[in-house]
Amino acid sequence: MQPTVEERLRSMGLELPAVTKPRGTFRAYVTSGSMLYLSGKGAPLREDGMPVPKVGAEVTVDEARAYAQEAGLYLLALIKDALGSFERVQRIVKVFGMVNADPNFTSHTEVINGCSDLFVAVLGERGEHARSAIGVGSLPKGFAVEIEAVVEFSPGDV
Repeated sequence: MQPTVEERLRSMGLELPAVTKPRGTFRAYVTSGSMLYLSGKGAPLREDGMPVPKVGAEVTVDEARAYAQEAGLYLLALIKDALGSFERVQRIVKVFGMVNADPNFTSHTEVINGCSDLFVAVLGERGEHARSAIGVGSLPKGFAVEIEAVVEFSPGDV
């Protein structure tokens, strides 16, 4: 029998974070037909409220990749909240990743791999997806990364 998503996460030393209510007049996720649209999640969430310096300047690719994994972990928590079970996930269709990068930085794909690799590690083939990874001049709250996703799911109560 295949291990569950939660078992795979535990074996990686990870656990799903608590889902929090969005700060604003939008939803953390919306379903339409058999598609689940996840709002962007920024990382890291700093306790001191200070922005994270630019990726490629003061933040390394490895640090930013860990932030992308952090955002991906929260997106997985949203999927479970929305669908009730990872068994309903047919596939991650699309990931859109933004990196708060120094203008000369060009390793955006390596950063967003933190999220992409997590999805494949815990969902297998269902985690393979189309993707965009872009650099931006700034992100809300000074996040290093922000990632959103689109998920196809099987029927059931949502």
